[in-house]
Amino acid sequence: MMKVLLVGAGIGGLALAQGLRRRGVNVAVFERDRTPTDRLQGYRIHINEFGSRALHYCLAPELFEAFLATCGQPNRGIGFFSHLLRELVWFGDDGATPRDADPVASFRSASRTSLRQILLAGISDTVYFDKNFSHYDFVGRGTVRAHFADGSSAEGDVLVGADGVNSRVRRQYLPHAQRIDTGVTGIQGKVWLTDETRALVPRRIYDGPGIIPGPGGYGMFLALHEFQRIPARVSQLIGPEIHVQRDYIMWGLLARRTKLPANLEQVDERGLLSLALERIGKWHANLQRLVAASDPATILLTPIRSSVAVEPWPPTAIILLGDAIHSMPPTGGMGANTALRDAELLTRQLTAAARGEVALLQAIADYEKEMRRYGFQAVRHSMSNLRRQQLTENPLLLAGMKIGLRTLRGIMPLRRLALGR
Repeated sequence: MMKVLLVGAGIGGLALAQGLRRRGVNVAVFERDRTPTDRLQGYRIHINEFGSRALHYCLAPELFEAFLATCGQPNRGIGFFSHLLRELVWFGDDGATPRDADPVASFRSASRTSLRQILLAGISDTVYFDKNFSHYDFVGRGTVRAHFADGSSAEGDVLVGADGVNSRVRRQYLPHAQRIDTGVTGIQGKVWLTDETRALVPRRIYDGPGIIPGPGGYGMFLALHEFQRIPARVSQLIGPEIHVQRDYIMWGLLARRTKLPANLEQVDERGLLSLALERIGKWHANLQRLVAASDPATILLTPIRSSVAVEPWPPTAIILLGDAIHSMPPTGGMGANTALRDAELLTRQLTAAARGEVALLQAIADYEKEMRRYGFQAVRHSMSNLRRQQLTENPLLLAGMKIGLRTLRGIMPLRRLALGR
């Protein structure tokens, strides 16, 4: 029987483990976190139709239902606003389309915490924690061995590196695969939803995220996550930790690294919060109040980095998935979705190989060819969105952008064209 070794218990890796396990393929997951609850934190994830279809394919029906039950209210679109909170344009519907028209392929707002708990459900005997991967080697013919920092090792037919942006598997396997610093840095935080904080954001934010191209080369992203009432059966299935979460608004301030202090990495959470408030000092007072109301414990510094497309390589027993091969800026909302798409595709290919329907190396080659196509396409899309953000450093371009967005709002045929309708 084929055995798959999987390094990394992030979203993509766990979706792959669920998909393979569900189809009778022997899989073992090795995660550097010490316990399953080490990552009970994080921000919302925008799940698009590719990510939702992948979860539907990889998860058992009851777990997919749990995913649906733990999502926040789905987005109806996305809006652009000025730094004074004037709406520039709204891309999306205005309430005529049912939110759950297609439960399998709908857009959703998922809590990273909830999703990871769901992906861990039912596979506790498959996931080994406190296993810090160090390197791999080959044993004889057709067997790969993974080594860990505690001196232990495991052997299998293939090794999947799903160990994120700083992947050690990638570093050994494709040392020439580059990740570049885009020169942009983000500061982000959460504001817990109360009657007071709800009133600080435009009503449109309740229907979808907002993008604020601000002056001076700064931009902001706003998104709201409201949890649904979680059924008791879901709590029993994935654990009581699901209830520790609270409704929130997340914000992220983006700027070129050169516009921020040189010692930014040494600044603590409260210092980062003060810096963000200073940079939006001339923005709408509600935005200043919103950022000031952030929970300091949720403030994060996020240098924006991106992978570079890699020329095709010959297939071997080493496979890469998700951020380990095609990490991208968050400006496209596609990172997690692309990792989930990888998980679905690789599940299909490895399952076919395990059943003898296709040779293992051919299955891997087919996965890698398709993954490179859509994976690096997603990277390019995310980088393009990031470059558009950087246009706001020029005040004339910023003014032109705002005029263009307002014009687009008023011309319905162009608006439909922009939406691809």
